[in-house]
Amino acid sequence: MEDLIKGRLGGADGYDIRCVIDGDRITGRAGGKLHGKDIDLEITERGVQGTVGADPFKIELQDGELKGNVGSQKLTLRGVDRVTGYMGEPIVGWNVVAQQNGDQLVGQLGSTVLGRNFELSLGSAPGWVGTLVALVSFYALEPRASISR
Repeated sequence: MEDLIKGRLGGADGYDIRCVIDGDRITGRAGGKLHGKDIDLEITERGVQGTVGADPFKIELQDGELKGNVGSQKLTLRGVDRVTGYMGEPIVGWNVVAQQNGDQLVGQLGSTVLGRNFELSLGSAPGWVGTLVALVSFYALEPRASISR
């Protein structure tokens, strides 16, 4: 049986997420065949790097936080099972909150009105990895998330 991260970002009008976990690599797709983006991430000794669609992604562990960029957006995450953080700039950005319960992860990107919720089955992955997959999926598929200033 394959080890998968799978679920949905944004409810009924959102996107499917499906990724295979193979050792330190996470590969898969957010969205459908026509309107979707490939995800290719590698967990390294210092963080996570890879691509989402054609955009580069790299975060590193600094002072107990994962910090870096997904495409043009800054990203900061804290925690393992309960993950909090921020993507974007202080005025135009998205708060991140997620909670792992067993192999399930439930979270929210942005506000309850303008944001997107997500629910993922994690397989053997920790909550912070699932949150990362949700964030890169959001960046790839939401036009307002990838706008650079």
